[in-house]
Amino acid sequence: MTRVAAIDCGTNSIRLLVADVDPRAGTLVDLDRRMEVVRLGQGVDRTGRIAPEALARTLDAARRYNDICTELGVEAIRFVATSASRDAENRADFVNGVHDALGVEPEVVEGLEEAELSFQGATGVLAGKHPGPFLVVDLGGGSTELVLGSDSVQAAFSMDVGCVRLTERHLHTDPPTPDEVGRSRRDVAAALDTASAHVPLGETVTLVGLAGTVTTVTAHALGLTSYDPHAIDGSVLPVETVLAACEDLLARNHEQRAALGFMHPGRVDVIGAGALVWHEVVSRVRDDVVRAGGELTSVVTSEHDILDGIAWSVATR
Repeated sequence: MTRVAAIDCGTNSIRLLVADVDPRAGTLVDLDRRMEVVRLGQGVDRTGRIAPEALARTLDAARRYNDICTELGVEAIRFVATSASRDAENRADFVNGVHDALGVEPEVVEGLEEAELSFQGATGVLAGKHPGPFLVVDLGGGSTELVLGSDSVQAAFSMDVGCVRLTERHLHTDPPTPDEVGRSRRDVAAALDTASAHVPLGETVTLVGLAGTVTTVTAHALGLTSYDPHAIDGSVLPVETVLAACEDLLARNHEQRAALGFMHPGRVDVIGAGALVWHEVVSRVRDDVVRAGGELTSVVTSEHDILDGIAWSVATR
């Protein structure tokens, strides 16, 4: 058994998982799992650079995570950085800062490796509970990964749409105007058209959603008054229930979203865009499955995601 730390630094949040992993027994036991919203991708879509204040927030969190790893006696750390740091001209400042904070080089992974790690993390706990092929959708701040497979990855694609990127591009009114929503939907539809040329969405048997947007939408669909990961993880909801929850979150204003007991403060201003992306993905996958002669009636939400995949990768190196 190996005690490892997995860190996932995305466009909106930085997350830590400390776990004991036994590859031979196929077990992963959480010791600490936490998240901070640092908004590393603030303005990256517009400027092409990580903002100084966003970098400072992220490195502060990395130093706190280092203290936790030291306290828990972590043997190995893997730090994976995704969309915002992948796109930024000044990514070297980020890489050097993380190395100073944690003593490890952050790995700025490409979209396809990000997709594979998400798939491994999610399907490791779903095998035997739901039939494949799985379409695993990791909806982040700057990008959304689509991964199809059963025991292993069959096809994958990373779309440059996410809750932060779409908010900054289009959703500037509170609540958004029909024109802003329409432009956002067209962006996502175009991305899905491209993705479908790489990933046969119609082959999906079980649709699995990951990451903060999806779990927040699920909390809303379940009618939770506070965030409960045990209720959210593994939940199976009808497609129409998920779509209705997405539409409701998109239509609310900032104050109404902030009043929801399950809503993380760092997601209030971007959850509308995230819900819009998830609505379009679920609708498109359902329609493609129907066109292929099948039926998709429900959506599975998983709290196990790229963090779990990173942890497995550390233990099996």
